Amino acid sequence: MSIIIKVPDIGVDQAEVIEVLVKPMEKVNFEQGLIVVEGQKASIEIPCPKIGIVKDIYVKVGDHVKINSSILTLDPIQSDLKKKLKKQSINLKNKKIDSSNLFINNIKKKKQNKKSILVHSSPSIKRLCRKLKISIEEVKGTGRKSRILKEDVINYVESIKNNKIKKNKNNLKNNINFKETIFLSKIQNISSKIFSKNWIEIPHVTQFSKLDITKLENFRKKININYKKLGIKFTLLTFIIKAISINLLKFKKFNSILHDKKDRIIIKKDINIGVAVNTIDGVLVPVIKNVNKKTIKKISKELLYLSNKSRNNELQFNDMNQGSFTISNLGNCNVGQFTPIINFPEVAILGISRATIEPVWRNNNFIPRLLLPLSLSYDHRVINGVDGALFIENLDKNLKNFYKLLF
Repeated sequence: MSIIIKVPDIGVDQAEVIEVLVKPMEKVNFEQGLIVVEGQKASIEIPCPKIGIVKDIYVKVGDHVKINSSILTLDPIQSDLKKKLKKQSINLKNKKIDSSNLFINNIKKKKQNKKSILVHSSPSIKRLCRKLKISIEEVKGTGRKSRILKEDVINYVESIKNNKIKKNKNNLKNNINFKETIFLSKIQNISSKIFSKNWIEIPHVTQFSKLDITKLENFRKKININYKKLGIKFTLLTFIIKAISINLLKFKKFNSILHDKKDRIIIKKDINIGVAVNTIDGVLVPVIKNVNKKTIKKISKELLYLSNKSRNNELQFNDMNQGSFTISNLGNCNVGQFTPIINFPEVAILGISRATIEPVWRNNNFIPRLLLPLSLSYDHRVINGVDGALFIENLDKNLKNFYKLLF
């Protein structure tokens, strides 16, 4: 009896099919992937709930599906497991019989071999072989009637040494030429397709700048002393997230998506900021919702919570959707400015590098200041250079008014 496999509740109203993983007449196992769908922020693989044979497939790449949309028809397989168990039991019996016969044959062969090997040598030569821990049967005799002489034993030992030296040299060569192959994880495979598509289809422009955060950093260290007892630690990223949320209220283009017809933009009402988190399996982007309505204390707690969920592979689909702006933070790495790739359908992304102390010319003197390198990438169809410059300029003002960011 055929059954229809449908799309389960994946946390979004609608998603696009980006990959079909099976073909008609193909056998699929329990929890084997059928299709991969992409929402606003992440991709998810929909598994098969039963074992069976694929009959008809109702979706293709590019289709939009929702809850209870039909994926394919499946002919379930019920008797496979029993057949396998019977075959395994029969195979085990046959193996036992075969193994007993093999054991008997091996004993017979060993007895025959022992009878057939006749070694001609003196007791002193046999004693020498025992001392050197070598098998006398392996030494070729050059004396009369293939009698083994002392010189034969010495030559045999030298040949073993030469073979070992050659093997060691070959092993060294093989180790030098050895190349390790590492397969990409599922997340990396899916992400690579999305990143490639975003890079090709979106006309990126990246602006680089450095902001003076000397006063902000001193303030951050002071308040962290007071909040340490409560188990709260404010990172520089929490201040930046809050400052960007204020920016997005003023510069609404940065909190928009480009319409499918490419002739208009849709301004988002909510300010939801995604933060790229590096994990063992690849980069994930959990989203902090309604950032403008939260205090920096609340943002700090939520950022820590989502980061831990990401690294423990516990993120749900709802944790990664509905984003309107993304931050890629490389502040913990010793790298300069970089070009972050926009997270479609968003139109902008901010890259953060490590802050460094640099000399700044003021009042006819060079003074040490802590400068934060930023990389702002944006979709040039929506945002122009002046918009980008004003966005960074206003972000600088927000970070300098750090007292306002606390509330």
